[in-house]
Amino acid sequence: MVGVWVVLGVLVLGGVAGAVLKARNGRIGAAKETERALPGPVADALDPDAAVTLVQISTTFCAPCRQTKAVLEPLAERTDGLRHVELDVTDQPEVAQALGVLRTPTTLAFSPAGKELLRISGVPKGPAVLEALEEHLPAASSRPTQ
Repeated sequence: MVGVWVVLGVLVLGGVAGAVLKARNGRIGAAKETERALPGPVADALDPDAAVTLVQISTTFCAPCRQTKAVLEPLAERTDGLRHVELDVTDQPEVAQALGVLRTPTTLAFSPAGKELLRISGVPKGPAVLEALEEHLPAASSRPTQ
């Protein structure tokens, strides 16, 4: 009888943990307030001509990273002032560490000057990204072009 309760307890805890992780996936959060310089690969990826550069931190064998790229790349192509760059940090974990990234994919939005505007943990939803970036994008580009 004790075994049945243990199995039920594990199932309940697993279900709660799964629900929490699903709720946190794609969440758009505030930028981390840091005064440190950007790592070289990130600074090099910033586009001075784009109002916002989305820097996606990925790793080689990350399936959600591919999904994130599939959402953000077309979004950036259709939206004026928005650029998407993917950085694979598999062989350079110091980049993720310097940015305070604990999981992949994490996407950071930067201004041309390198100021972090927001960060997204997990696979984002395109409309939510545009809504969060609306104040930073040119007025005409707050909606994707067709």
